Amino acid sequence: MPYPHLLAPLDLGFTTLRNRVLMGSMHVGLEDKAADFDKLAAFYAERARGGVGLIVTGGVAPNIRGWLKPMSGRMSMPWHVPRHRKVTRAVHAEGGKICMQILHAGRYGYHPLSVAPSAVKSPITPFTPRALSARGVERTIDAFVDSARRARDAGYDGVEVMGSEGYLINQFLTARTNRRTDRWGGSAENRMRFPIEIVRRMREAVGKDFIIIYRLSMLDLVDEAQSWTDIVTLGKAIEAAGATIINTGIGWHEARVPTIVTSVPRAAFTWVTRRMKGEVSIPLVTTNRINMPDVAERVLAQGDADMVSMARPLLADPEWVNKARAATPEAINTCIACNQACLDHVFMNRRASCLVNPRACHETELTIAPAATSRRVAVVGAGPAGLAAATTLAERGHAVTLFDRASRIGGQFNMAKRIPGKEEFHETLRYFDHRLDATGVERRLGTEVSADTLAEGGFDTVILATGVLPRPLAIPGADHPKVLSYLDVLQGDAPVGEKVAIIGAGGIGFDVAEFLTEAVPSPTTDVARWTREWGVDMAMTKPGGLMPAHPEKPTRQVWLLQRTEGRPGARLNKTSGWVHRATLKNKRVQMVGGVTYERIDDDGLHVVVEGKPQVLPVDNVIVCAGQEPNRALHDTLQARGMDVRLIGGADVAAELDAKRAIDQATRLAATL
Repeated sequence: MPYPHLLAPLDLGFTTLRNRVLMGSMHVGLEDKAADFDKLAAFYAERARGGVGLIVTGGVAPNIRGWLKPMSGRMSMPWHVPRHRKVTRAVHAEGGKICMQILHAGRYGYHPLSVAPSAVKSPITPFTPRALSARGVERTIDAFVDSARRARDAGYDGVEVMGSEGYLINQFLTARTNRRTDRWGGSAENRMRFPIEIVRRMREAVGKDFIIIYRLSMLDLVDEAQSWTDIVTLGKAIEAAGATIINTGIGWHEARVPTIVTSVPRAAFTWVTRRMKGEVSIPLVTTNRINMPDVAERVLAQGDADMVSMARPLLADPEWVNKARAATPEAINTCIACNQACLDHVFMNRRASCLVNPRACHETELTIAPAATSRRVAVVGAGPAGLAAATTLAERGHAVTLFDRASRIGGQFNMAKRIPGKEEFHETLRYFDHRLDATGVERRLGTEVSADTLAEGGFDTVILATGVLPRPLAIPGADHPKVLSYLDVLQGDAPVGEKVAIIGAGGIGFDVAEFLTEAVPSPTTDVARWTREWGVDMAMTKPGGLMPAHPEKPTRQVWLLQRTEGRPGARLNKTSGWVHRATLKNKRVQMVGGVTYERIDDDGLHVVVEGKPQVLPVDNVIVCAGQEPNRALHDTLQARGMDVRLIGGADVAAELDAKRAIDQATRLAATL
């Protein structure tokens, strides 16, 4: 067995899990409407077929007041049960096991009916919750128990009680949000009564042969939080109350420490689960940024936990476990923790998917079936769009030739993988390199292909994935020797001075700023350095696990500038943008909006900010001011009557968007 700890069965007494992989809970946008449950069933069935030991669904509210948002999914009425049976039957048909997560949002509910232990407003919602009465607390416990009973009726193998991430149960546990003076508040013992009673009464209601996972917040990462002593005490009490498994929760949603974005080191929080080992006797699950089998195996082998939880990695590749069992990790489509198509979509009330796997949550609509007729297809450009198109076409049986003037695949990803905190992009290119060979795509790299070559090559279709070209800077001095483009820096390794101005504060500008200010190797690859930089106390000496942050000294002085008024980075992705802004703030990057660029000369960059002229005395000006589509071949090929298609940046270059590029390429290839 290639990963003996990861793939070992786990005996829970009344049932056995086939391995140590738990598909962690995450909302995918299909849980809320009855009409979407066929899609949800197909989504989970594909992961069960892929070998996952135990699946946990996205959070389902136990009552209306527990909604995350109006009309979100809940399990509280008889008619909710049949729709869930579609999910459980589909998973069981594939040999899998599945638990329903019961999540009460508490003050995180984005609606005016929200309730909480105390009327303390959350910083991430506009609504102030109503404080639960003592009778309301009892009714809420009953709602949790009733929801678990209905989950059993629906065929679930168990439930997960969401007691972390700052949701209702977590809110009861801390002085930060629980200011009650009755038997549900005040002392730590009183604050713990709520989750203990939920688990105790739930076990009585569902019997002994039903999995109860309790998601225990082991590291709150906020002030006025639980002490480690209290967390251990709660863990022991939850075990005594009847829990089968304890899962690790990391951070509240309002915490200002990143926990799941790509710049978080792999397995960055397994140390906190290890601290709980020996304190309880039931299995412990560890979580966050575990995305490859070797990482998971190491975590289990060194005794940090009994299981590993992964959510997004199983969006990226539903066959993750089967590929691990087959000892082919090179075939895994690795989660890069970008959040762009999963969490960002969910927070915008859109269906989740995956940047590197557009089929995720679209299994019933985006099918990759054998083509009725095989075509000869040329794909020009081996960036993300070209790679997705070429491999999907070849998988369907088309004869595909992939051209690129570069000597290696990857396009813009070869620059992205050099950015501190984006090292995971190496994995995507490793995956596509393997998939090109597995699907039989002919590679013609290091080839400057012409319209004549394509026209004379006997191709039925040409797909242009030729990417983008940097938009030139149009101010006096734009040709000054100190002016560089982002390509010069990230691709050409041009020397860069100690003082730098970056023109353009979009995603590329932020990437370049991080590239120029972070040390090499980056703290994003070292848990100890990273926790020190962000102020995470691995000794857990204070409640919440926080200590003063100690950012490492920046390697350069950088100004990040944009023409538009307002805060630079405001248009970055919702769930990761704040991390990039905080990172640059820690590196003392001066981020300035509303800048008018006057000229560049030997003295530096002349600008006007808030009506005041000034000179930035920089050694270099790096231009990240947008891109234009590279369509040099398009019109000529069309004029010759060829079937030519544009995808990726060659189609739309407003922002470099790998999510859109891979999705567009895959969907085109699936229908050609």
